[in-house]
Amino acid sequence: MKIPRQAAVGAAVVAGAIVAIGAVVLIAQHGIVGSQAQRLYSQAAHAFDRGDVPKAQAQLEELVATFPDSPWADDGLLKLGQVYESQQQWAEARAMYQTLLDRFPDSPLIAKTQLQLGSVNIALLFSPTVTDLDVTHDVRPGDTLGKIASANRTTIELIKKANGLNSDVIRAGQKLKVPRGTFSIVVDKSQNQLLLTESNQFIKTYTVSTGKDNSTPVGNFKVITKVPNPVWYTQGAVVPQDSPENILGTRWLGIDKTGYGIHGTTQPEAIGQQVTAGCVRMLNADVEELFAIVPLGTEVTIVD
Repeated sequence: MKIPRQAAVGAAVVAGAIVAIGAVVLIAQHGIVGSQAQRLYSQAAHAFDRGDVPKAQAQLEELVATFPDSPWADDGLLKLGQVYESQQQWAEARAMYQTLLDRFPDSPLIAKTQLQLGSVNIALLFSPTVTDLDVTHDVRPGDTLGKIASANRTTIELIKKANGLNSDVIRAGQKLKVPRGTFSIVVDKSQNQLLLTESNQFIKTYTVSTGKDNSTPVGNFKVITKVPNPVWYTQGAVVPQDSPENILGTRWLGIDKTGYGIHGTTQPEAIGQQVTAGCVRMLNADVEELFAIVPLGTEVTIVD
């Protein structure tokens, strides 16, 4: 039977409409093209690239508040953290990165976000911003940085960095940010990673080198010595601190197992490998950062 031309055209139109509606529904469900969240992100990224930080911030704040479950929410949180970071709004940046990690554990942005969070946490520690793990100390006559640091189980260097001090001189009436959290270190030999926490809160992960042939000891230890620019005593020889043969680098944090510790390196290319005689090696910049933060008595846990 021959189908009338008008009926055929009508059927084709209906079929086409069904296909089009299906495509629109698919696009709407997955936010593939032209979603408002994507537009906000794209506009914000463009504004940020050309230096219009207030506009970028406003659009990203709208994105994460209005579309918290959209496919662009994790991108928005990361970018907003970077916008805050560019303005040295460390606490706000940290909140965005932590929110991304908590809400989107399967996001492909996790590794990058953890790196950003570590950087921001250190910047926050070294800034005057007082968090819930800090106190404000009113300097009294007779106070010294050493006394204040000892009373609060922190380091002189961390107090100086947090308050922008260039010397050990302080004066009565001065207000100082004093960190009071308890720092801990965990070294994972299988990953060649060192994790720094403060009162069980993530601070930063560092890539390290550990012992060849599984020679780095496993267990619970404490930092018992801290030596800047250490001399290396090896096989009856004394290697000066400025010698290129001194493998200890710029800092030494000795633990309560004789001969072992965390130190810098003269072989940065080997970081991330199991190559040491049993100690934990770090890049010099990283060990200097850690040295400034952790006081004597800091717990060090080493696991396989």
